[in-house]
Amino acid sequence: MEPSASTDWDSVLQFVADPLDLSFAHKATETAVLQTGNLQVPTPPLSHDGTPVTEDPPEGTTLVSISTTFYPGAQINELAPDTVLLASDGVFFYVHASIILASSSNHFNSLLPPEPGEKEGQDPMLSVPEHSTVLNVILHIIYDISCAHYSPPFPTLVTAISRLPVYGVCPRQIIVPSTPTYALLLSHAPLFPLELYALAASYDLYELAVATSSHLLSFPLATLSDEMAERIGPVYLKRLFFLHFGRSDALKRVLLPPPHPHAPTPWCDFNEQKKLTRAWALASAYLAWDARPGP
Repeated sequence: MEPSASTDWDSVLQFVADPLDLSFAHKATETAVLQTGNLQVPTPPLSHDGTPVTEDPPEGTTLVSISTTFYPGAQINELAPDTVLLASDGVFFYVHASIILASSSNHFNSLLPPEPGEKEGQDPMLSVPEHSTVLNVILHIIYDISCAHYSPPFPTLVTAISRLPVYGVCPRQIIVPSTPTYALLLSHAPLFPLELYALAASYDLYELAVATSSHLLSFPLATLSDEMAERIGPVYLKRLFFLHFGRSDALKRVLLPPPHPHAPTPWCDFNEQKKLTRAWALASAYLAWDARPGP
């Protein structure tokens, strides 16, 4: 390796490790520009503005990508971050080990020591085998803050939630109706009702499954694939079928009883009422028998 390149990377690694002990409160942007022997940290945009668009760096400049939410000076906790997570695509996340350990049952897949203070011999920068978009959602879920301003696609949300158990985080305990993640997932119910119902069923997110099921009233059960049925599982699949059967039974209970008879009048005597009752029974039976899911 050439000496200049080695010097560049020494500067990068020093920047990654050292801010944990610095007292400055300058915010780091997602694309902090590092130059050999000269550190430049531009003022970042607000977190809700998302990732800023940057121009191509000048030749000989090393770029370090840092999360616009989890950066050294972020005001998401009263304490300074003490751990750096490096995503698979090279984005750094400055986090608090105590917050992550409080939500994880396996020390974040054994990446963190059991106690936040046990850091002797511990590398302050931990590589996480997740893309930054997925890791970003995971950390927002753990910190119980909304990531809606990033507009993560629904498949990214599904991937992030499916990775939570790998890091010892129980989706059932952390995704509840009062959390921003629950609200974000539910906002996708009109467009992805079956996929969201399957996700909720996979991790026994009962409240989310119930709220999503109202968008499945028009879903034709005969088109449900074997793969989707396996993802949903027997318990929630039964609930989905009984939801449809129950609505059909409720329709029959409403339609089948004929109108109550009334006192005879010159225009509607007892015989006319009997004719109406027979016509009502035929029409209601036809409607109830042919009832099908539909918009």
